[in-house]
Amino acid sequence: MTQSASPSAVELEVFRHLFTAIAEEMGAALRRAAFSPNIKERRDYSCALFDSAGIAVAVGDHMPVHLGAMPMSVEAALSALGTLAPGDIACLNDPFQGGTHLPDVTLVSAVHTPEGALLGYVASRAHHSDVGGSTPGSMPLAREIYEEGLRIPPVRLYREGVRNEDLWRTVLANVRTPRERAGDLDAQLAALNTGAKRLLEIAARRGTDATLAAMRGLIAYADRLVAAGLDRVPDGLYRAEDSLEDDGFGTGSIPIRAELTVSGSTLTIDFTGSSPQVPGGVNAVAAITASAARYVVRCVVEALIGEALPAGGGSMTGVRLVLPPASVVNAAPPAAVAAGNVETSQRITDVLLRAFGEALPDLIPALSQGTMNNTTVGGVDPRTGDAFAYYETMGGGMGAGPSGEGLSGVHVHMSNSLNTPIEALEHAYPLRVTRYEIRRGSGGAGRHRGGDGLRRDLMVLGPARVALLSERRAVAPKGARGGHDGAVGENVLIRAGVEEPLPSKATFSVDAGDVVSIRSPGGGGWGPPGRPEP
Repeated sequence: MTQSASPSAVELEVFRHLFTAIAEEMGAALRRAAFSPNIKERRDYSCALFDSAGIAVAVGDHMPVHLGAMPMSVEAALSALGTLAPGDIACLNDPFQGGTHLPDVTLVSAVHTPEGALLGYVASRAHHSDVGGSTPGSMPLAREIYEEGLRIPPVRLYREGVRNEDLWRTVLANVRTPRERAGDLDAQLAALNTGAKRLLEIAARRGTDATLAAMRGLIAYADRLVAAGLDRVPDGLYRAEDSLEDDGFGTGSIPIRAELTVSGSTLTIDFTGSSPQVPGGVNAVAAITASAARYVVRCVVEALIGEALPAGGGSMTGVRLVLPPASVVNAAPPAAVAAGNVETSQRITDVLLRAFGEALPDLIPALSQGTMNNTTVGGVDPRTGDAFAYYETMGGGMGAGPSGEGLSGVHVHMSNSLNTPIEALEHAYPLRVTRYEIRRGSGGAGRHRGGDGLRRDLMVLGPARVALLSERRAVAPKGARGGHDGAVGENVLIRAGVEEPLPSKATFSVDAGDVVSIRSPGGGGWGPPGRPEP
């Protein structure tokens, strides 16, 4: 096949599965080699394959919040460093240069054939459970990004196969758990090596020109599917608004507004009117907003056309974002952004789903829990004398939809991670899970009932610092089409059997025997309760 030839439909489908398998195998390699429970148990990572222009060809079915941000990381690395030579590996976590929040560290490398042709790029991103900052776990209640941890602009961690030892030592000197961080970074390198090896095998077996043509073909095919899906959305102007409850510093309700303009196969999403950036860390950078928009558009398009998009999702050239500068959806330095990735991404998703619900009321589900219930605990492990940093998000209720009830106790929308099994958690950390159950009845009533939230109680075995970043503690997830709202979540500190309510965002100290109880929201119901199926 020549450089200009286009692959047939059959060839394109074969390549589609080959490229998707690369991203999935990269994720499996990362998971198996990782040190931290956050990566090997919760699977808080993403791996992806990009073409030579940095456009996503295949993104593993990992974390939706990374969908739009991973391409921006590759773009930032290439913009800052120029062409990556064989053996070069770029490293970055700067939210204002393609990152999301500081714990998410991204590694990028180029894949060249033995003849020197650039096939594309592979990237791995993983949430590291500590990257320094004012509190263990690097998810503090902060006013500036400098409090949230070590900020790494796009730099070369490896140059022509040789590790930058000065950079390596600097990174490990600024984290509380250097051995675990080194192990997880090595696991990310293993993922890159796996992806590069598999891509080279494909090119050797099927030809470099055919491989490059298939990448271009899949991106173009995905764009055609997106255009076909958007063409099925009625033309018009659709608006929605929702709010973050607080930023942890008394700012109060923080509105997020979106206006969708649908015209044929094009879509403009305008966030004008959303709140300016705030002191607390709920500010989302542009990469996060792009990820949420890409996720929602993909969900709507796939539901309308009844077909899954290729794993890269296409270039989304038909979707235009308007992001007001220095806002809660497009933060500027030195804004704190740790919760923007995990909480504001969920609220942006809610707003966009509600806006699409104006256009497609019988397709869009009720709102899900709308939070990741972020919990970090850190200090010195009394069993070993070593520092530890535990981080976890927690599932909740999924919103019900026109086709059935919402699931209970699951991660939803921008979070696709798992829970840390109790055995693994108690083995790795000085914590005990004293209660873990579904919050029965917390899902909203409806023709289809919303899913229920969870309750998880963690007892600390020694003095520690705790940071909580959560939402939907005051305003419940909305039902749809007459369905009832889900129940709000709760954060509670239990000392000597006495319960003390906690705010949605807080950093505080605990003593041995104290219990931190996280109770996640339920999902909204769909359709009027008691109404029979049509």
